[in-house]
Amino acid sequence: MAAKRPNLLFVFPDQWRKMAVGCSNDDPVYTQNIDRFAAESVTLDHAISCFPLCSPNRAVMLTGRFPLSTGVTGNCKPGLTLKLNDDELTIGNMLQKEGYRTGYIGKWHLDLPERSLNPEPPSGAVHWDAYIPPGPRRFGFDFWHAYNANDKHMSPHYWQDTHERIAPGEWSTKHETDVAIQFLRDQPADQPFCLVVSWNPPHQPFEQVPDEYKAMYADQPGYIRPNVQGDGLEQAERHMKDYFAAVTGTDREFGRLLEALEEAGLAEDTIVVLTSDHGETMGAHGWMEHKNIWYEESIAVPFFIRYPSGLGPRTDSVLFNSADIVPTLLGLMGVQPTEPGRIQGTDHSGLLRGEAAARPNSTFICHYPGDVDEHKQAQEEGWNINAYGWRGVRTARYTYVAEKRVGDRAVRRLMYDNELDPYQMSPVLLDGPPRESIAAELESELRSWLRQAGDDFCLE
Repeated sequence: MAAKRPNLLFVFPDQWRKMAVGCSNDDPVYTQNIDRFAAESVTLDHAISCFPLCSPNRAVMLTGRFPLSTGVTGNCKPGLTLKLNDDELTIGNMLQKEGYRTGYIGKWHLDLPERSLNPEPPSGAVHWDAYIPPGPRRFGFDFWHAYNANDKHMSPHYWQDTHERIAPGEWSTKHETDVAIQFLRDQPADQPFCLVVSWNPPHQPFEQVPDEYKAMYADQPGYIRPNVQGDGLEQAERHMKDYFAAVTGTDREFGRLLEALEEAGLAEDTIVVLTSDHGETMGAHGWMEHKNIWYEESIAVPFFIRYPSGLGPRTDSVLFNSADIVPTLLGLMGVQPTEPGRIQGTDHSGLLRGEAAARPNSTFICHYPGDVDEHKQAQEEGWNINAYGWRGVRTARYTYVAEKRVGDRAVRRLMYDNELDPYQMSPVLLDGPPRESIAAELESELRSWLRQAGDDFCLE
């Protein structure tokens, strides 16, 4: 009889930066459960958000494919036609096909707002939100307790299999954890499961967090990173403690989830991943409530993976991209991708097991201006909007970025030495394509990634 394949519990809070975890010894935040979990896990200390914005990076994380391939080159919001392509395959599709019980709980944000199609939808969805009915647009997830996008952490709502809204009247992270715990308790003994839990906090509105967590930071001195400047100072002073409070609340709920896994006798054979879709600048470099930028506060995310029967705890410095998540998890689970040729990320499961394997020299980061509908003049003039924005590479030491804004003719290049300049306050500005030295090597890396991603961003 074939051995039962491992379960997967994939948990990702929204907008949680790498610095905001106690064991990183950076942001002064309390995360005792996550710290304990990290000590039992493989910690990837160079985990990078490919496109540090909610919808685009969620698509990358769930498919193993870059944004131009998934069709999600911006946030799925009113006025745009962006959504996950109908023919995409998520890890939910692939594991469902292998007989897994699949579930998705929390924020989805990969579909059109319902009001883009119907001004008065039966579900009552407004703004960015949508009820996604059972069927192909759930991309392989059978159990569904979710919403598209709605930033009301203290008064959330959800849909399951009808238009009727579920309004629990409590903090979203607490409620979603309760639902996830029940999913684990209902798990059949003879079937593996894949459960994705997508918490919205610590995403803004930052103040929407229970008072008990805010109280833990009431007497803490203000904390300002050296690169917080200009208008960003006001944001950091106003929101930082609430941001930390939401992370601590997340830590509490993550601890409850791990306890339930243990009580159900599932911990030993379950791969548990804790990460984030992207970070938060929190005033760094003057950016206000922002993440869609190449700075470390935005692209660097926590990434812990625990698999007691398959991985020993340690830290690994592999450059690990959002696109690598699906192929690496499938590799650990002994599951072949449904269509291997579609996957654009890399399977690093061998490295995680401690085997000798090739390591990437760099990893790809990007931003696209989004749907052409957002740029009417450019659309009328026949511009390829996706040829604008910024593209870059992150290496173990450097961040290298090329940026071209809509309407500009020239490409701007910046290089950061993250070893000598850890707060990225003194970039090297390059006048045209570099011809020698480290910058030329980074340019070559970027060109290689653009080819791999099918991206016609012009560097000339």
